[in-house]
Amino acid sequence: MSSVSQRVALNDGHFIPVLGFGTTVPQKVPKSELIKATKIAIDAGFRHFDSAYLYEIEEEVGQAIRSKIADGTVKREDIFYTSKLWSTFHRPELVRSCLEMSLKKAQLDYVDLYIIHFPMPLQPGDKVIPKDEHGNLLVDPVDLCDTWEAMEKCKDAGLAKSIGVSNFNRRQLEMILNKPGLKYKPVCNQVECHVYLNQSKMLDYCKSKDIALVAYCTLGSSRDAVWVDQKSPVLLDDPVLCAMAKKYKQTPALVALRYLLQRGIVVLARSFNEKRIKENMQVFEFQLTSEDMKVLDGLNRNLRYNSGDFFNGHPNHPFTDEY
Repeated sequence: MSSVSQRVALNDGHFIPVLGFGTTVPQKVPKSELIKATKIAIDAGFRHFDSAYLYEIEEEVGQAIRSKIADGTVKREDIFYTSKLWSTFHRPELVRSCLEMSLKKAQLDYVDLYIIHFPMPLQPGDKVIPKDEHGNLLVDPVDLCDTWEAMEKCKDAGLAKSIGVSNFNRRQLEMILNKPGLKYKPVCNQVECHVYLNQSKMLDYCKSKDIALVAYCTLGSSRDAVWVDQKSPVLLDDPVLCAMAKKYKQTPALVALRYLLQRGIVVLARSFNEKRIKENMQVFEFQLTSEDMKVLDGLNRNLRYNSGDFFNGHPNHPFTDEY
């Protein structure tokens, strides 16, 4: 089955490919590897690329995409490119400048999706995570609704086709949805989601509001020591997942991705390994039974690999609520 046809409609009439390629790069991996991996992903059939100002790799992703446009493999309109507003740019007058920096780095005219990376405004400046001399987070008293209005203006200006949010809990989503004079609803909420954190309540809520749930850390993260507890369990070693992979003659990773797709979730997967990048496209070639979906539901343990520790102490921390 062609991946190109595997898209879902967003609430603003645009379409998002259900399988996306994540572009964060662990510190141990040279950025040049990302250029190579992104080109391999395009050749394998990936059309959705998830990036962000924070990742500091938009030049590389843009270069890979443009080279594949130049050689005729894809057209710009075939590619769905996401970037994210960083927390030090939440003031309404700064929102567009962050997006314009991302566009300049990637050398693209527009993004297909622009999302608020975290619902936690930080003081503007040179530092990504600004702190005072005592190590306390320097928060900024910006109303998320004001940030959202600036996001709407980016859509109206044609710089972003669609706008959404990431790492929002239900309460924060409702602040936007209930905003007086709301022009555009968020098209998505991008959250950590996998068999150990299946986000069933958030998924039900988003479906009720016609908001797509986009999942990151779908395979349990890259276990980057900078932000992942090294004592946390390795998701792809889960015995139930491994047994199911044998049953379907697939890899544990493919079963983990298929589980999310069958629940109506847009899935991000990242790899720098050519074999695995190509393998991930096989997720469309099999289906899990409803009984096996229930078994995988039972693996949920509300475990977060991304605890958002660098935002500890922020009053808007989204992971403090149940969902």
